[in-house]
Amino acid sequence: MAIKIIMPEMGEGVIEGTVSRWLKQEGDEVDQYEPILEIETDKVTTETTAEEAGTLLKILVDEGETVEVGTVLAYIGEPDEKIPANGETKAASVPAPAAPARSQSQPAGDGQPQQRRPYTGRISPVVGRIAEEHSVDLSLVEGTGRDGRITKKDILAYIERRDGEPEPEPELEVEAVAAPALKPEPAPAGAPSPVLPEVTRAAEPAVPGEIIPLTGIRRVIADHMVRSKHTSPHVTTIFEFDFSVVAAHRAANKERFARDGANLTYTAYIVAATVAALKAHPIVNSSWIDDAIELKRDINIGIAAAIEDGLIVPVIKNADSLNLLGLARAINGLAERARNKQLKPADVQGGTFSITNHGTSGSLFATPIINQPQCGILGVGKIEKRVKVIDDAIAIRPLAYVGLTFDHRILDGATADAFMTTIKDHIENWR
Repeated sequence: MAIKIIMPEMGEGVIEGTVSRWLKQEGDEVDQYEPILEIETDKVTTETTAEEAGTLLKILVDEGETVEVGTVLAYIGEPDEKIPANGETKAASVPAPAAPARSQSQPAGDGQPQQRRPYTGRISPVVGRIAEEHSVDLSLVEGTGRDGRITKKDILAYIERRDGEPEPEPELEVEAVAAPALKPEPAPAGAPSPVLPEVTRAAEPAVPGEIIPLTGIRRVIADHMVRSKHTSPHVTTIFEFDFSVVAAHRAANKERFARDGANLTYTAYIVAATVAALKAHPIVNSSWIDDAIELKRDINIGIAAAIEDGLIVPVIKNADSLNLLGLARAINGLAERARNKQLKPADVQGGTFSITNHGTSGSLFATPIINQPQCGILGVGKIEKRVKVIDDAIAIRPLAYVGLTFDHRILDGATADAFMTTIKDHIENWR
């Protein structure tokens, strides 16, 4: 009997998802637990795997389409096995999009011009973004998807035809790219720097003159960064940290942590020291709300990570309840899930403070952007051996520049410096 591949529940409150890419095509052999497609929400892109081995018999939802949780996306079974004739998709109950109306330049059946009506059918976020960026009137696009829905292929084909031929109506002429509109709702994105080890992937080289449609993650990042700069007065303070004690502790304990299934990185120490500082200075673990400051009860640390499509900020929930081993395991797990596109929306929600380790790429200084609605973000530069004068003697120590970018509405310089001093003391006097 053919097995259904359904749209999974991506997290609490997430009722639909977009099929961003099929990793297998009809007729391909699929192994059990092998990734078969990528699903995109407004927060994450994740892979869906096959529960059973078999042949991909039929794909029911095209790339770019958005469907509800529980919708049948495809069938897997034996070669030439028949699939159910009906009940293919739960989304059949969704109202069908209105048929594309004719433009004023297109005559109706009686030869008279017909008033063009706005498109009112459902579209995927991908199609909506492309339409916005290219100023496309969706009433002019013929949909070939299920029930006449406009797919990604439909709108790209329309843009190619439109830009290749002059429009008959002057008022329909548009620029190649329209400035993206900001969305007012908050979006969980992070500072533009990686912190989780080995997450960055090489992107395909861009071709000069090419127009690259924005992915969901890139759109969220752009909106969030602009909104953050417009919302918070950003101030950055830089300290120099000596990692000598931490480096010695890590060298002495790395093998023991490995036996317990954890890769002990400097990030774990930085998170632990930050948690201690947030406890000592709870005002930093806060958000600005209207005419008040909300102090957060939980300490949830976001770790900014670069991924193939951009960047993301997975969150260590209740980080104050974890010891160094627990933090190392949590960081390793987030890195693995981010690398394999297995993060869920809940994994990137609820952060109260963020950290970005831009030093993994060799950067010494950076002024990261605050991850709204948080109060601040810690940026860690490259840890490298440098000459340091200590008590009138010259020494070589592993040093790094560590900066705090903070919301000046909430923190003043003295409080920010006190917070940084607490982190510095924990790092330099690790026990």
